[in-house]
Amino acid sequence: MPAKLIDGKALAASIRASLKPAVAALAARGAQPGLAAVLAGDEPASRVYVRNKARACEQTGLRSEVHELPKDVSEAALLERIAQLNAEPRVHGILVQLPLPPQLDASRVLGAVAQGKDIDGFHPENLGRLIAGRPGFVPCTPAGVMRLLEHAGVVLAGRNATIVGRSTIVGKPMALLLLQKDATVTICHSKTSDLAAVTRRADILIAAAGRANLVTADMVKPGACVIDVGVNRRADGRLAGDVDFAAVKEIAGWITPVPGGVGPMTVAMLIVNTVRAAELSLG
Repeated sequence: MPAKLIDGKALAASIRASLKPAVAALAARGAQPGLAAVLAGDEPASRVYVRNKARACEQTGLRSEVHELPKDVSEAALLERIAQLNAEPRVHGILVQLPLPPQLDASRVLGAVAQGKDIDGFHPENLGRLIAGRPGFVPCTPAGVMRLLEHAGVVLAGRNATIVGRSTIVGKPMALLLLQKDATVTICHSKTSDLAAVTRRADILIAAAGRANLVTADMVKPGACVIDVGVNRRADGRLAGDVDFAAVKEIAGWITPVPGGVGPMTVAMLIVNTVRAAELSLG
């Protein structure tokens, strides 16, 4: 029996709709939630991502602005722009679109965003809060995955959850969120020996390695929930996830598509965090 499809696009639309009363309440207090996106360089995929985020803001009643900087921008100039946005009261959330050009230190740039405006959840203080189990902004993709699992009714407590990928953006915060829900968590990476043997034990398998069709049907436990975080561009221009969707859907119990799975949820959680930042700014 084919896997149940977890529709991230529909859930994201529902989440955005549920935020409109909060946005209206903020507007009544004279505070329209505002998101500023900083785009350094001319990466085509980054432009698409920023455009999608701006469109989602408009659909939810948020104000959005895009700050475009040349690909040869100096780190000092970028940090100065972030400092200006930190001081701007109409901006409640700041998004620095990744990847950055090679001359820029991503950790230093992300750390320059004010903790209270770090709606991406990449600031060291927000990551520290996540480790400690304290309130803070959670990275949007892992937060979106947790909402997908909840929506699908996937039981986490006591289950084996395996994440393929150990990035600070997805893999590591994803592990922490799953641990908070009492899952037993394994993180795999490029040095993991016999990856398939590890993934076949997973009740929940999250692929976030950035390699097209890395996860094949023989790597999946029958009935497992498979979440595909990967977004890879094929030679013909089509998008592909990290999971061989056509084959794995015949084995898994639940599966997310690419596109239409995790991607829309990442944007939805960005909106959630921006609205929350606006609320916190008003005390």
